[in-house]
Amino acid sequence: MQKFHHNNSDFTLLLYNSGTMRKFLLAGLLMFVISCASVQVNYDYDPATDFSDYRTYNYFSDLDTGLSNLDNQRLLDAVDSVMQIKGIKLSEEPEFLINIQSQSYLKPQNSSLGVGVGGTGSNVGGGVSIGVPLGGNSLERELVFDFVDNQKNQLFWQAVTLSNLNEKASPHIRERKINEIVSKVFAKYPPAPKKP
Repeated sequence: MQKFHHNNSDFTLLLYNSGTMRKFLLAGLLMFVISCASVQVNYDYDPATDFSDYRTYNYFSDLDTGLSNLDNQRLLDAVDSVMQIKGIKLSEEPEFLINIQSQSYLKPQNSSLGVGVGGTGSNVGGGVSIGVPLGGNSLERELVFDFVDNQKNQLFWQAVTLSNLNEKASPHIRERKINEIVSKVFAKYPPAPKKP
């Protein structure tokens, strides 16, 4: 075992040689990846839709996002902000209505870390392997954004998101995650026109 010296480079070498530094780096990297889980978005739309016809919007009168009142307000503020940037105006006589619904569920972890111990001797081999689960179930939230033509009462665009929006996170983190979700949802609205 190496002696601890007050010299910083010797201390760093001691940590690196003992594997402690590698363990800290691996644990930090794993936590970073888990905390930065991305938002997944799937889109669907009616290809016959002329999206330039839709310049005003409002929300369903019975909108129930399934979020807390404060998160609901954060979500609507984020949508309003993005729509304003896109030149689509909130109106009392809208050309389309937005419905947003959500549900949360536990996503089981299916990853495990295998730790094995083995040995050989006199041409005889043996081993033991232990499966150690990595974490428990994670809470996932699905948000569904429906755009419905107000005159025809017909769905013309939909985005379904899956993220790790956590109701127990701090208000700042929830607001940041909601803004990320809305940004990704509307990144592909309106859909790019088909090339002839």
